[in-house]
Amino acid sequence: METRKDYLPFGKPNFSEEEIEAVVKVMKSGWIGMGNEVQAFENEIAEFVGAKHVISVDSCTSALFLSLLASGVSKDDEVIIPSLTWCSTANAAIYCGAKPVFCDIDENTLCLTIDNVLKQITSKTKAVMVVHYGGYTIDVEELRSKLPMHISIVEDAAHAFGSVYPKGNKVGSSGNLTCFSFYANKNLSTGEGGAVCVNDDVLADKLRSLRQHGMPVNAWKRFTNPKAMIYSQLEQLGYKMNYIDLHACIGRVQLKRFNMFQEIRQKVAERYIDELSKLQPELHFQTGLEKKQHAKHLFVVRLPVEKLGINRDNFLMAMRENNIGASIHYMPLHMMDFYKTNYGQQNLEVSEKIFHQIMTLPISATMNENDITDVINSIKKIYK
Repeated sequence: METRKDYLPFGKPNFSEEEIEAVVKVMKSGWIGMGNEVQAFENEIAEFVGAKHVISVDSCTSALFLSLLASGVSKDDEVIIPSLTWCSTANAAIYCGAKPVFCDIDENTLCLTIDNVLKQITSKTKAVMVVHYGGYTIDVEELRSKLPMHISIVEDAAHAFGSVYPKGNKVGSSGNLTCFSFYANKNLSTGEGGAVCVNDDVLADKLRSLRQHGMPVNAWKRFTNPKAMIYSQLEQLGYKMNYIDLHACIGRVQLKRFNMFQEIRQKVAERYIDELSKLQPELHFQTGLEKKQHAKHLFVVRLPVEKLGINRDNFLMAMRENNIGASIHYMPLHMMDFYKTNYGQQNLEVSEKIFHQIMTLPISATMNENDITDVINSIKKIYK
């Protein structure tokens, strides 16, 4: 088995001439900030996921932060977060002055469990941040039924654009503040950017104001309406976190091509499962990867490291030596020095065990049959 000649990244956006033409058109228009393209993109996402309102922002991190802020999370509150996630999830709570409280995960779904959330609730708990890890969706309706009503749910759906909940409705339609990412390696990519889906009119207006300095009208309306520009009043302390037409025009094209992207990801996942499930000792997959409702942003496997006689880190390095961009998602946050120093030690048994087993295989809408074969052959080579 020969080593692959060029490096295969774990995630890569699929851009066509149509995205390039859309960018050129916006640049030639003379307006690249927040304008008609942003509004159209928000409307199209709202229709796609089944949400009443979509508020686009400059990143999913901003979406998470503004969602907690709009939910009333503030100093000395506690926010429950699964430890197996990217640091943005916890940092969004810290930006509000709140304390992130980490909970353990299920070793098959790699997501939080309702029981683990309930164990962490105190009188200070103000919100729970649900992470649809890898693209696998949590039953947020069941979680809502078990939580006290004063505790908000914010969904970190950075991995889950296009995925569906257990009952079949799309992620973003739940009514919870649900946050998407449009970062470079996401299923729908605009380079950077994010969005919040919400059905509540008051919360939607609050988010629109917060993303644009706290002003009641956005830059586009002030630009086109001189009277609004003159008499605009600051309603609240806000932030500069708005989205721009230069990114939104890419997103609109990506949304039209999105079903094709997901079909490719599905084929990659099916081939991985078909061929890698035959390995001995057995390789474990995240629950739901075989189903179409899993967004397949990540394809995460658990290595039988004890039986293989090689640790995960060495396995990963061997994959990289074969030019396969395997990766790790993620070191659990409660194991990181910053959080241990500032928010105390926690013992989360499953998260700690899983961390030393998990590895992310390349998956994207740019992959072809040869790419998939190279990944599979690399794993077989290391096994042998």
